[in-house]
Amino acid sequence: MKLAASALLLQRIPRLSYCQRQASSTRVHCMHMSARDQDVKEDSTHVQPGTAPVVRTSLIPPPPPPPSPELPGWSPDVWASSLDPTRRVFCNRSLNMASIKAIGFDMDYTLAQYRPESFEVLAYELTVEKLIEEFDYPAVLKDLEFDWQYMMRGLVIDKVRGNILKVDRHKYVKLAIHGFRVLSRQERLDTYAHSQATFEFDEPDYALIDTLFSLAEAHLFMQLVDLHDAQPDLFPKEKSNADLYRDTRAAVDMCHRDGSLKNAVAKDPAKYIHEDGRLLQLLKSLRASGRGLFLATNSLWDYTNVVMNFLLTGRTGSDRNTDWLQYFDIVITGCAKPAFFTGRRPLYEVMTESGFLRNTDGGTAMIPIGEADLPKNLPSFGSSAPHFVPGRVREQGERARVFQGGSTWDLHKMLGIDSGNQVVYVGDHIYGDILRSKKQLGWRTVLVFPELAAELDILSHNTGVTRKLRHLRLQRDVLEDQIQRLNWALMNDHHARFHSAWGQLLKTGYQNSRFAHQVERFACLYTSHVSNLSFYSPDKSYRGRMDFMAHEEDAPFRSGSPSAELSDFSKCADSEEQPLD
Repeated sequence: MKLAASALLLQRIPRLSYCQRQASSTRVHCMHMSARDQDVKEDSTHVQPGTAPVVRTSLIPPPPPPPSPELPGWSPDVWASSLDPTRRVFCNRSLNMASIKAIGFDMDYTLAQYRPESFEVLAYELTVEKLIEEFDYPAVLKDLEFDWQYMMRGLVIDKVRGNILKVDRHKYVKLAIHGFRVLSRQERLDTYAHSQATFEFDEPDYALIDTLFSLAEAHLFMQLVDLHDAQPDLFPKEKSNADLYRDTRAAVDMCHRDGSLKNAVAKDPAKYIHEDGRLLQLLKSLRASGRGLFLATNSLWDYTNVVMNFLLTGRTGSDRNTDWLQYFDIVITGCAKPAFFTGRRPLYEVMTESGFLRNTDGGTAMIPIGEADLPKNLPSFGSSAPHFVPGRVREQGERARVFQGGSTWDLHKMLGIDSGNQVVYVGDHIYGDILRSKKQLGWRTVLVFPELAAELDILSHNTGVTRKLRHLRLQRDVLEDQIQRLNWALMNDHHARFHSAWGQLLKTGYQNSRFAHQVERFACLYTSHVSNLSFYSPDKSYRGRMDFMAHEEDAPFRSGSPSAELSDFSKCADSEEQPLD
């Protein structure tokens, strides 16, 4: 009876036309304004439990197209200048690539860009199955629909309260959604601003959506919170919001452990992974420049071999081989990042034909006789990894050796690395790839997040909006009433172009988002796809932009000062022309 009632409940909301969807999402748009300046206008109606509002979202674009005369990669003869903005590599911190000895890559969502419309849907469906079969959740969950475009990277999950938050770099909550209900401004302030507690948004009560792998589970968690609020009797007794998240997270882990997710990808890689016609060109260019190349992935050898065969040789099924290993010097699988950057674990060599593991120490004791333990002040001492041989030239087609486990000490030894700043690592996970490698080792870092390409495309077609918003803010002291009216319209429309529920990925109102702050702090470079590096010389010297403090930006002697801009804006406002568009 309960399941029948739930099924009926899930069917009540009719399909909406495109115009209706845009109109229905306006209640979410207003949240992207500066929350300190505006109250939230809320719609008292609410969609059925477990169903996300249909929204216009920012997409996750595929990698750049293969090289062509119109869009070549960098070479000594071809200068790929005047790039499309979506293909640019942006610099937070100066990085001279000529000083780099080794370049490493993560695999999942870095070299391998998954198709969210198939991969995330598969992950969602398998997780739902596990919740029903293993955790005694109601079968009505199968009637829920997954909108893979609804969630966004950089959000924070409040496990205890069942909320999803968008937080700025000052840890101020600008947007909070419980289930799929937007919290009012007063609710949000009472919970996260007026409380005596200090919010760090860290474990165990919070979780960060810092990789695209987390989008499906976050969306499912929102649906479970919504459904649990409406019909708690459907669920196992005494389930809290934190329990819902814990069970969802455990179900996701089961999908990875039992191989159900990766087996589906292995059967048809093209269905779940984008082809990238520039990867091979990029790796060949970097190898020709004399750098050591390594792959460091948390995936184990069997799955790594499936994905890399598809990406670099186009081989699938029984046609797979190990030819792709010739493009790397070292491959480390199962490296368990971020622990790979901070601890020491046994290093095994993978026998690529059989997948068996072999001790790298040849069976001899790793701790010398007479020593109680390995010295902690000698990172390379006791490492069972093979030694780097200076001046050794690899033979044509020679394949990289493959390892499992170990630590960065082993990796540095194999590559002949003396200090962390000789290494550049390219990854997609702000914490697991970028933050830890930067803080623990001093590695230089490149963060890849494909959503950037979509946002850059939108920005390129709306270049005047940001300037208009700035002008409107400058007038606020003297034109308060006018700024409220104009700002409301412009800010809502501007953020809605990116994502109707969450707004711009790298902004929260006027402030940089928490995710943007992490990108700026820990990623030396960032770009939308790893293949964008192919447009630049391997010896490129990336230079960070000049920093300005508030007193410098607003200094009256600077060209483009607020007074000058305000004067320009007044002239534009009095003119029939619209130069800002």
